[in-house]
Amino acid sequence: MAEFPGDLKYANSHEWVRIEDDGTATIGISDHAQEALGDVVYVELPELELELNVGDEAGVVESVKAASDLYAPISGTIIEVNSALEDEPETVNEAPHDKGWFFKMRPADLQELEALLNADGYKRLCESEEH
Repeated sequence: MAEFPGDLKYANSHEWVRIEDDGTATIGISDHAQEALGDVVYVELPELELELNVGDEAGVVESVKAASDLYAPISGTIIEVNSALEDEPETVNEAPHDKGWFFKMRPADLQELEALLNADGYKRLCESEEH
């Protein structure tokens, strides 16, 4: 059963965002998304200093089942990538909301978070997709 941490905001495209104490945003894919993908075997991360708008392609996640694009859930500038995923992509499956994060951004507009789903809304979205 997928986990839906309450401290995250979620995009319809299954990315999550956590605003850190320093105001940066950490982005990854949800537990639900990694379960649907199956075993992750490759991750393509965005370039540092890349500026993205909401919905821009930010990378790729490949599993034994499929390849999926990773989208920016908010606008901002890439300030860090989780390069550990290049050697250990399975971390996305093992800890999607923790060590399996993809990248960090300097958000352009925190108001964009208002358009994202809270944990309850995202859980309802996932349940509706399963039926």
